[in-house]
Amino acid sequence: MRGRILFVTLLVAAGVGSMPTAQANETLLKKYNCTACHAIDKKLVGPAYKDVAKKYKGEKDAAAKLTAKVKKGGSGVWGPIPMPPNPAVPDADLKKMVDFILAL
Repeated sequence: MRGRILFVTLLVAAGVGSMPTAQANETLLKKYNCTACHAIDKKLVGPAYKDVAKKYKGEKDAAAKLTAKVKKGGSGVWGPIPMPPNPAVPDADLKKMVDFILAL
């Protein structure tokens, strides 16, 4: 519970929308097993979401790049471990997740 409160507090402090929106996006990340390899503020198997947001900050096509990366998978950008493709994630959910990550 403490970790969830800290997570939501960090999101609100960072200006990432309302609490219900942040919780909904967190739920989507868990639903599609993204949190098995990624966390908000620390590297797990893959990069921290905050590091992804920092890397793509200011890029006009960042959302399109990340959407394609999630759908098709990829490797080499963050190290030798490949990210598997996730073609079954609906586009509407994927957009919410990518927008959430880029707003961190």
